[in-house]
Amino acid sequence: MNHEPTTGPDPHRGAVVAGVDGSPEARAAVLWAAAEAGRRGLPLRIVHASGTDTRTPYASVETLERIRHEGHDLLVRTADLVAERFPDLPVTRTLSHRQPAAALLDAAGDDGTIVVGNRGHGGFTALMLGSVGLDVASRAKAPVIVVRGDLERPRTGTVVAAVKGEEDHHWVRHAARAARWREATLRLITVWSPVSQVGEAVTMLDNVDEIAHERVHELHELADRLREEFPGLTVTIEVVSGHSTAGRLVEATEQADLVVVSTHRKPLGLGRTLGRVTHALLHHAHCPVEVVPRPKHEGDPLDRDAADEEV
Repeated sequence: MNHEPTTGPDPHRGAVVAGVDGSPEARAAVLWAAAEAGRRGLPLRIVHASGTDTRTPYASVETLERIRHEGHDLLVRTADLVAERFPDLPVTRTLSHRQPAAALLDAAGDDGTIVVGNRGHGGFTALMLGSVGLDVASRAKAPVIVVRGDLERPRTGTVVAAVKGEEDHHWVRHAARAARWREATLRLITVWSPVSQVGEAVTMLDNVDEIAHERVHELHELADRLREEFPGLTVTIEVVSGHSTAGRLVEATEQADLVVVSTHRKPLGLGRTLGRVTHALLHHAHCPVEVVPRPKHEGDPLDRDAADEEV
């Protein structure tokens, strides 16, 4: 049984969960998460994971007590910082003895949203995401946001969603809500390569225009459904040609406040697979990246929220 020492009242379901470890990246992610919680009308849950569950057989009582006090102090300082910037935001603090990824996954459950920071330390590594962020994004049942890019740059007023067609409707509704929370435009982008669709055979090139028209038609239908569900939301579509889907989407993040992508669960429920495109965005995007698990059926938590249930 997992006993988590928690200060303050029990966190509400659906909280925005952010981990802190004393690093500048985590501090920036917590403040970003606080702003996001405020936009959504949800509480913020700050989690510090000491990782002492694997150290207990080898560490002294004094060492464990020191780690606990340091974690508690970090949580208090972080909560005070959030209170200065967002005085009306409900905040709870959790000190976990588990490893960071496990602590965040446990805190969020199925209904929360996890926010993690980018963990580079200069040079090329500043573009890379740390192992905790990748682990969380790969295993979470709830959405995970990796805070990337220049957080001080002016807002673009755009949320980008990487889609293929009508089959993306269930999860892309989450991106539509994110755009509404920001009073932003939702930009649906699909990257299409003619060669990947018809091969290099010259005799098949006549089908290229037809396939392209079908893709555009599907995106128009998807956009129309979202406009109907989210009145007042501006939805644009864009079919971009290119051989590198990842590269074109990374370029699109230069003019976005958030990019949203979906992932599939592995067979037999063994977590989720982060594909090449998602990996590229998590490592190289110019704005925060939200990874949304694709629902397996319409009853899944991400699909049950109607547009008029937003806060």
